[in-house]
Amino acid sequence: MRASILALIAITIVSLLIGFVWLPSAHSDFTAKGLWDAICRAAGVPGSWGNGDVVAGRPGTSVVLLPAMRTATSESAGRGGSLALEKCTMCHGARGVSSANTPNLAGQYPEVIIKQLLDYQHGDRPSAAMQAIAAPLDEKQVRDLAAYYASLPRPRNTPVTDMSKVPRLVSVGDPMRNIAPCAACHGGMDQKLGAPWLEGMPKDYLLAQLADFASGARANDSHAQMRNMVRTLTKQEIGEVAEFYARQRTE
Repeated sequence: MRASILALIAITIVSLLIGFVWLPSAHSDFTAKGLWDAICRAAGVPGSWGNGDVVAGRPGTSVVLLPAMRTATSESAGRGGSLALEKCTMCHGARGVSSANTPNLAGQYPEVIIKQLLDYQHGDRPSAAMQAIAAPLDEKQVRDLAAYYASLPRPRNTPVTDMSKVPRLVSVGDPMRNIAPCAACHGGMDQKLGAPWLEGMPKDYLLAQLADFASGARANDSHAQMRNMVRTLTKQEIGEVAEFYARQRTE
């Protein structure tokens, strides 16, 4: 009995050392300086490991996302179409599909457009052009624009027939770096309130936004979710994700 208890204690100690010290420290992005940091790292708490520079930056968005933002009517979409013709088509295309490396808005979730326009208004997302366009819009106009673009058909991408060509970050993420699959929030597996549809976005736009999240230049993500996801990615990984979502559209 005594031998069994001692063996159990020994196995527990060895398991703790492997799980909370050896395995975490084997990764190149590991910067914990003590046992507590190691425990937090193993438990998946990103704020307690790494340099924390991005998380400590600007606070993020001031917009509170609500399910009601997804509601849109045909009357609202009609008003939004007239407003879009006046303010948006030069950059975002006549039908919401850009040819100028600005985001495609056709078929985008309405709460995404509402949030981004409000972020521009509040100064939470920097862009001299978009801040000037968004500033005079009232709440009704913001919702009308969102309803219009949500009603348009999305760009159609080349279908994925070989799942081995889907980047792992898109399909399964990287649990060891606390990175969730892109498809878990941006469509494919699930869509989280406020997370944009990314299929068919211009590659240069995606590269720029991911780089800005990684550096903290863009900080309008709620609770630094995107900054925490992207800051440990390599340039190659960012390129693979952007290439996948921006793959050639079909007719």
